[in-house]
Amino acid sequence: MGAVKSKRVPRAVREQQMLDAAVLTFARRGYRAASMDEIAELAGVSKPLVYLYLNSKEDLFNTVIRRESAALVAAVRSAVEPGVAADRQLCSGLKGFFAHTAEHPYGWAVLHQQARTHGEPFAREVAALRAEIVAFITELLGAAAKEAGCVGELAEREVAGLAHALVGAAESLAEWANVRTDEGASGDPEHPSAKDTTATMMNFAWMGLNQLMGGERWVPGGLVDHESGSCARR
Repeated sequence: MGAVKSKRVPRAVREQQMLDAAVLTFARRGYRAASMDEIAELAGVSKPLVYLYLNSKEDLFNTVIRRESAALVAAVRSAVEPGVAADRQLCSGLKGFFAHTAEHPYGWAVLHQQARTHGEPFAREVAALRAEIVAFITELLGAAAKEAGCVGELAEREVAGLAHALVGAAESLAEWANVRTDEGASGDPEHPSAKDTTATMMNFAWMGLNQLMGGERWVPGGLVDHESGSCARR
């Protein structure tokens, strides 16, 4: 009686299994310490098959970065509620960002911790991801300024600067939310929900943006109300 042949796994499915294994390995080990042997074992395939499908370790790492970057951008864009007020659009986009990074902590670790620390070409790939998200947030902030009727007050360069600051703060907050080791009352590490992290980010960013779009500017010693010309000390 002949041996029963195992069902052949389609190449596209097998590649995703290898990439999933690579994400986990790179996040845990780092790029330099990660081995193709470990990735192959975790994916349940032979090492030659990993090389056949995904080439070298450097090519594999680049493919992982591109896949995780595309997934993150898609999550942010798809989360934004169309046709609502600017603050709700920003809030929903941030929630999409924090939810995705919480649901895919290893992918986020590869992007935020590993890829950006190993130089070209990896850092360039992450920079491209960041630029795309910054451009998207710039659009949202520009729409918010227009909605508030203060396009002249918030110059294009300033809106871009605010977008960079907001994205940087969100990245830092996601890092804190995903790796924190505070001990909760039960003794288990507590990780804030995406909803809570979004609220923290909106309280930090939007409240200040509201004042800015209302004509108030910070100066040493207080706030200047550009509409009245007075300085409101807080």
